[in-house]
Amino acid sequence: MAVYTQVSPDQADALLARLGLGPQQALVPVASGIENTNYFVSTAEGEWVLTVFERLAAEQLPYYLRLMAHLAAHGLPVPAPRPDASGGLVHTLAGKPAALVERLPGAPVDAPDIHHVALLGSVLARMHLAVADFAMHQPNLRGPAWRAEAGQHAQAWLQGAPAELLRAELAFQQTLADAPALAALPQGAVHADLFRDNALFDGAPGQEQLSGVFDFYFAGHDHFIYDLAVVLNDWCIDLDSGALDDARAQALLQAYQAVRPLQGAEQRLLPALRRAAALRFWLSRLDDWHRPRDAQLLTPKDPAHFERVLRHAVDQPWHP
Repeated sequence: MAVYTQVSPDQADALLARLGLGPQQALVPVASGIENTNYFVSTAEGEWVLTVFERLAAEQLPYYLRLMAHLAAHGLPVPAPRPDASGGLVHTLAGKPAALVERLPGAPVDAPDIHHVALLGSVLARMHLAVADFAMHQPNLRGPAWRAEAGQHAQAWLQGAPAELLRAELAFQQTLADAPALAALPQGAVHADLFRDNALFDGAPGQEQLSGVFDFYFAGHDHFIYDLAVVLNDWCIDLDSGALDDARAQALLQAYQAVRPLQGAEQRLLPALRRAAALRFWLSRLDDWHRPRDAQLLTPKDPAHFERVLRHAVDQPWHP
């Protein structure tokens, strides 16, 4: 959610008119994130998030936007995209594909506690159940094939212990990707990027409700347990050490399983999928760090954090 594309008030107003909304009353660039340009937009009709897509092509976007609409229609706290008069959800702004979605209330939490992760675990399980009748299909574009290719590129940036960790993990993940046991796990459309800055909570401290899950633009078809591993690796991690916090992890898993119980094979493979998830974000952060893109308000995230998470996941595997 950095700012690569400058959007003028006139450009925003033209798009809003096409969507049956009044002129913008406020247009505020959003600084967090790294993939797309985002603005908060206020109109007399409500509050919105305007996204200009910097890497995804227009033909790729219906999957993400239809998934968001599907989940919102199933009563989940997901922002519904605003359609145009023909029902289309993909728009054009400044010569690039764009979307406008509802801005949900609340704010992210920087330091989630057991209450927050339990709420998230329940909603994540509901999301996994809700996609059973979602007809569209797209693979996770940052799945095993991407991780293998990105890992080969990343070896040029590493040496010593990090380089050895990467080589060993790539070999482990290739064996995992080829395992019949992995292919047999339950799967469907997953968020695949549900970090603590992609969820909103609203309400008095200690009584907050999970009011929003957003930024589905890394979503794809993958194993549900992988999606859960991504969440564990962010929401239940000590940020200084990269170690998993057992109390938060147990609370997340218990809340998830109260809605969607895990199969035995999912529980057995969770440690391996935590490693896959840690590798995926270590690699993407290495790429952003060593090959930064020009953008206002953009600060690449330190890849060393997910190196620590991966090392802990390898050395101290956590079993539910």
